[in-house]
Amino acid sequence: MTTLPLLSPAGEVTHAELNAAPAFERPRHPLTARTAYAAAHVVPKPWGDNTPGQPADIDWDATLAFRHHIWSWGLGVADAMDTAQRNMGLDARATRELITRSAAEARSVNGRLVVGVNTDHVAEERIPLDAVIDAYKEQLHFTEDAGAGVVLMASRHLARAAETADDYVRVYREVLSAATTPVTLHWLGEVFDPTLAGYFGSRDFDESSATVLRIIDDNQAAVRGIKMSLLDADHEISVRSRLPATATLCTGDDFNYVRLIEGDGVAHSDALLGAFAAVAPNASAAIQSLGRGDADAYRRILGPTEALSRQIFAAPTFYYKTGVAFLSWLNGHQAAFSMIGGLHSARSLPHLSDIVRLANAAGALERPELAVARWHQLLTLNGVEL
Repeated sequence: MTTLPLLSPAGEVTHAELNAAPAFERPRHPLTARTAYAAAHVVPKPWGDNTPGQPADIDWDATLAFRHHIWSWGLGVADAMDTAQRNMGLDARATRELITRSAAEARSVNGRLVVGVNTDHVAEERIPLDAVIDAYKEQLHFTEDAGAGVVLMASRHLARAAETADDYVRVYREVLSAATTPVTLHWLGEVFDPTLAGYFGSRDFDESSATVLRIIDDNQAAVRGIKMSLLDADHEISVRSRLPATATLCTGDDFNYVRLIEGDGVAHSDALLGAFAAVAPNASAAIQSLGRGDADAYRRILGPTEALSRQIFAAPTFYYKTGVAFLSWLNGHQAAFSMIGGLHSARSLPHLSDIVRLANAAGALERPELAVARWHQLLTLNGVEL
């Protein structure tokens, strides 16, 4: 029997029983119970100079193949967002190429795709509000021309330039008026990006949520909904309950998504999650179960993945993509455990060991024997005696 080596923070090696991969089936028809997007990462060339500060050198075949993997399970792809390593190695040129390539691949399989629109192509850290509006519009028009759906990301430039909640209201009004199709707003919490503390004009949730809802109410024709990534289920439910009927809420809460997606009998959240890139087959199978009215199967399948997600998104949360890339490598979706910006070094071996342990328990190792072999190689390469 193959066993799974595990490494403690003290360097001690233990072994666990390796579980078989669950027998999940890809959907034969589009998922209808919930709309779900997985925020995918980019795969670098293993031999490329993807050291910190260098332009991203991307393995496009592997990167796009990973998106087809997500689409094959009936999920949509959320691309070119902060969750795809923007601001952490994915430069403006590579971001635009990723949007163009992903949009073409989505059309080829009729896959759902949304991409992030931001202001991060502007090199200056501080620009006035009018320049923030122009920067947003530039990326908005590029994305619409590429044929992708839009997620209007939280802008570091806007966070620095805005002095009041009314400044946010003005900027979003101007940008949304330029959109030709409804967009999804994104409220990204400071655990993901400390620069965004106090976004929407206040550190107080009641005040900032009032501003968000005002923006949505004032621009209903232009707003499809909002993705919330505050990692606070009560805050999400509060906003969800106050949305106009024209808007939906996509959870970005990688700590509490199981109950938020299932709902409370009155309302539920759809999903736009980095975690779903790590557990796409599980997420698909769970949502298929909801479509059959089997909530018990939904919880049984998706419930164990939440502990895995909490480990992947452990503080400092903005390094979570290391865990997603690590599982992508273990599951055979990329040739090497490497990331742009050298971010594969952002987590320790014991942290990765806990990811392996929890992925095994959650049924998230798609090819368990391959995963063990690769994990064994990584431990040996780093001097761990097994």
